[in-house]
Amino acid sequence: MPRVRRLLKELTNAHGPTGFEGPVRAIMRRELSPLVSDMKTDGVGSLIAHLVGSAESPRVMLSAHMDELGMLVKYITPEGFVKFQTLGGWLDQGIINQRYVILTRKGTVQGVTGLKTPHVMSAEDRAKAMKRDHMFIDVGATSSDDAKGRLGIRPGDPIAPDSTFVQLNGGKLYMGKAFDDRVGLAAMIEVIRSLNERRPPNSTFAVATVQEEIGLRGAQTSSYQVRPDIGINLEAGVAADYPGISSDEAQERLGDGPGIFLHDASMLPNLKLRDFVVEVAQARGIPVQFEVLSGYGEDGAEVQRSHEGVPSINITVPVRYLHNHNGVMNREDFNGAVELVSEVIRRMDAKTVADLRSFD
Repeated sequence: MPRVRRLLKELTNAHGPTGFEGPVRAIMRRELSPLVSDMKTDGVGSLIAHLVGSAESPRVMLSAHMDELGMLVKYITPEGFVKFQTLGGWLDQGIINQRYVILTRKGTVQGVTGLKTPHVMSAEDRAKAMKRDHMFIDVGATSSDDAKGRLGIRPGDPIAPDSTFVQLNGGKLYMGKAFDDRVGLAAMIEVIRSLNERRPPNSTFAVATVQEEIGLRGAQTSSYQVRPDIGINLEAGVAADYPGISSDEAQERLGDGPGIFLHDASMLPNLKLRDFVVEVAQARGIPVQFEVLSGYGEDGAEVQRSHEGVPSINITVPVRYLHNHNGVMNREDFNGAVELVSEVIRRMDAKTVADLRSFD
């Protein structure tokens, strides 16, 4: 299997709900270690890898988050069913009748969110959307003692979606869970690999953050440790090229290149940096598309507001069906994002960064 596809498969198949990113961090550490000068973690678990270029400054922070939507065990009913607390922005209808894995001290436990058969529902009940408070995970236990003793399930154990990566019917589209933001992590690794071939005129920090889905927490702590002059965040963009979604809601399309966020609920990009990225894309012949969202939140916002303020931008690989068990991405968009970010960082010398940071 080609390297990048293998990398995306391993990252998306890894289980790393918010606050439990260890398996993903291990992959990132393994992949980045041969490519960087040094590596460390901050106090909440974000991984900070430092690539020394031809100059110690400016300091460019490239970020992407390791966590995925997940849950944790709240309690176990006397009958052996697992009640859960969600981690991140789930839709209730996206939770029901799906497979999950519970990561216990004894190993992985499989389960499914049960759903009453429509044969016994009233017409009124069939029309209702089930609320998460009424949901549970069936792990095949016969009692609470069986779930705790035989299966090893305890309150606080993390729960992750049970979906696997596939190349969708042999084309350029890949399907898998947690592309938000494992696609950004894979792109980060490939950017650092590219920068090793021709070192940039700066110090580049590749930061794999934690707990993005519950408040951008890892980006806040790691940006204070890195103290960047420029922030570039790699994320999964919101594709809007399928039935039931409109261009008023989102604008990205699979196959049209990497996206640049012009607005989201957490950040407006630095205008000079925005224009600089577009100019680099045009010079390299890389198609880009723009995204204006009323919602969304991403790590670039915490980088931007750290210290005295950091010019920041969010660059994306468009993905369909975010925050669900399965997303779909286009490999060509991924390739474009890697090339664009690599070239942008290579042009971040002291003079360029000083201009981007100036409002005179």
